[in-house]
Amino acid sequence: MGRAEERRARQRGGRRAAPPTRSSGTPSEGIAPGGRAAARKAAARGKKGAKKGKSGIRRLFTWKKILGAFLGFCLLGIGAFIVMYMMIDVPKGNAAAQKQSNIYRYSDGSVMARVGDTNREIVDLAEVPKPVQRTFVAAENKTFYTDAGVDLKGTARGLINTLSGKGKQGGSTITQQYVKNFYLDQDQTVTRKLRELVISLKVDRTTSKDDILAGYINTSYYGEGAYGIQAAAQDYYRVDAKDLSVEQGAYLAALLQAPSQYDWAVASPTGKKLVQARWNYVLDNMVEQGWLNKAKRDAMTFPVPKPPKADPGLEGQKGYMVKLANQQLEKQLVKTQGITQDEAEARVENSGWTITLNIDKKKQAQLEKSVKTQLISKLDPKKRPVDKNVQAGAASVDPKTGKIVALYGGTDYTKHFYSNANRTDYQPASTFKPVILAAALENASETQGGKAIGANTIYDGTSKRQVVDSNGNKVGFGPENEDDANYGKVTVQTAMDKSINSVFAQMGVDVGMDKVLATATKLGMDTGELKPLPAYTLGTMGASPIQMAGVYATLDNHGKQVTPTIIKSAEQGGTETRMPDPIGEQVISREAADTVTSVLTGVVDDGTAKKSVQQNPARDGRKVAGKTGTSDDNKSAWFTGYTPDLVTSVGLFGEDYKTHGQSKLYNTAGLDRVNGGGFPAQIWAAYTFGVAAENSKFDLDTDQGAAVQPTWTPSPSVSRSETPSSTPTTEKPSETPSETPSETPSQSPPSQSPSQSPPTGEQSTPVEITTSPENPFDPNGDQ
Repeated sequence: MGRAEERRARQRGGRRAAPPTRSSGTPSEGIAPGGRAAARKAAARGKKGAKKGKSGIRRLFTWKKILGAFLGFCLLGIGAFIVMYMMIDVPKGNAAAQKQSNIYRYSDGSVMARVGDTNREIVDLAEVPKPVQRTFVAAENKTFYTDAGVDLKGTARGLINTLSGKGKQGGSTITQQYVKNFYLDQDQTVTRKLRELVISLKVDRTTSKDDILAGYINTSYYGEGAYGIQAAAQDYYRVDAKDLSVEQGAYLAALLQAPSQYDWAVASPTGKKLVQARWNYVLDNMVEQGWLNKAKRDAMTFPVPKPPKADPGLEGQKGYMVKLANQQLEKQLVKTQGITQDEAEARVENSGWTITLNIDKKKQAQLEKSVKTQLISKLDPKKRPVDKNVQAGAASVDPKTGKIVALYGGTDYTKHFYSNANRTDYQPASTFKPVILAAALENASETQGGKAIGANTIYDGTSKRQVVDSNGNKVGFGPENEDDANYGKVTVQTAMDKSINSVFAQMGVDVGMDKVLATATKLGMDTGELKPLPAYTLGTMGASPIQMAGVYATLDNHGKQVTPTIIKSAEQGGTETRMPDPIGEQVISREAADTVTSVLTGVVDDGTAKKSVQQNPARDGRKVAGKTGTSDDNKSAWFTGYTPDLVTSVGLFGEDYKTHGQSKLYNTAGLDRVNGGGFPAQIWAAYTFGVAAENSKFDLDTDQGAAVQPTWTPSPSVSRSETPSSTPTTEKPSETPSETPSETPSQSPPSQSPSQSPPTGEQSTPVEITTSPENPFDPNGDQ
């Protein structure tokens, strides 16, 4: 039995049991007293070394200890919160005290404008209709009337996002947002969020829900400089807060999520869709809460806001300059401080900034005078209704520094809110052609005949000539030249001088429209999501005078990118905000940029700007390069030109004075049509020759173009053709720009095979163009 018991002990304990002592008796008498206990102790001693580490970890991390640590951490957090709750008092409201006038100065330091008193008028909640009050609750905080003033999940999410650098996130209650607006500030810090949490709890305990809601809707920022519901009601609907409808209230409530993006007057198509979706969300929540009848809600339509009205004291050009300065400062704050656009707007508006502009008082006065003498004085709205629809915009830039030294945004900021200098809803037309040539030179592109594209390269200038790809296939695009003129074989220089559409349409395809758009982006145009379509060779995308001035300034600056900026310095409370350098990297080679400049001197000396610019008696030997442009259906006309020290882009836009939609410029000032070589070039010349340095010359690193070699043109004279040399397309591209260019013919004349390889060789007989004697501002006709 002793051996059997020993085996069983080994099986139970995994170790040999202690043998019985000699005095324990015979085997038949069993294990001596204490034998089982001895076996267990021996087994335990055997395990001690092998499992020492494992048992130590188990003793350290038992579930009891983990639970205890968790509870201790919770108690510590609760204790810390209690201490914080006891230590943090509700401060005095400071939002109103922080709002101050902004001061805007000219480049010489003299004051241009003071934009003062915050646009806010406090109203009692009783003056706001109950249904309108509920639109804000439905939009921001459906549990407002029953919660304790805080959203712990939202606050925790905000803290995590702040710590991880993700910035602002939604989730705050109306009480928390009111506390942030009235007692604290917009800083995205952990300390501020914790203070917001504590103060919100205290405010909810000591303040009625109605008072909190009143404070919230009276302190919130609604965009367009409007603080509070009364100012917003006046700005967006021209009514007092007491007269707001539910539909209008829902729009104002929706605005608070993103005032800049959702402001109907300046919202992009995407922004307009988003705010309408938000508006529907607000009304649907009201139905869900039982605050709005379903049938009434279904009958509601979106209330489009009124056009914005300008702040007083910003008459003339001042408002346009102030608005552009604010926009550029806000953009920089968003970039450097990681805040949202609406937060940046709130920080800039009436917040004690001193902003010095790059605007030169002398140049600004000369630009305004030039528009008045060369355009406005020739308009007679009483005699010709079309003259009411004429809008001018201009931007003048120093190419060496990127400074916007003069700006013309419209007749008066208080009468025409939108800045024509910064609008991008009109086509730049043929002022885009230099970009195509720049892309060809930068990419060392060749014609389909294998010839390098340059100033002397020969192209077929036949009107409506079908554009063909590298395989000789028609691409479905055959643009018409101005007056359907056929030029035959011409050089690129002549094509630029005469603005021949058919040549640049083919050149764009030879280069590759993807490369053309890439070059446009490098030069400073906003090409967005444009697809590489041949139709864009005619400049059928949107662009502003500021953008085009930047493009040409980059060419003037020998290929180093120039981003026009109106801000010289911006200071708040003794701290200056550093603005980005307007001069960037070399985006195209100097040779490519200088070659384009050389070619563009021919447009002035021998082309569509000859009468207005080259023959202008005030030119006084100044070297000038530039390009005219006239868009589809005469809705816009341009001249963008430059001397070595000054670049200016002038645009004329047809805008219906009632609907603000695009309209045609035909019969403006009694003329058949308005071309870039007319009013825009006249304004440009009167301004530039009044302020630009005299006897300045281009320093060009090129052996091509009109500036460095005699110009010549092939022999065929211009003819007005009714039958093009090749079959024009009747098909439209899969994605067309906003306006179909007039150069695209609507009928297919008899088909002829297009030349697939541009011919080579030079011919010397000049091309002659007939000038319309009835239109002194249409010297050559351009597109």
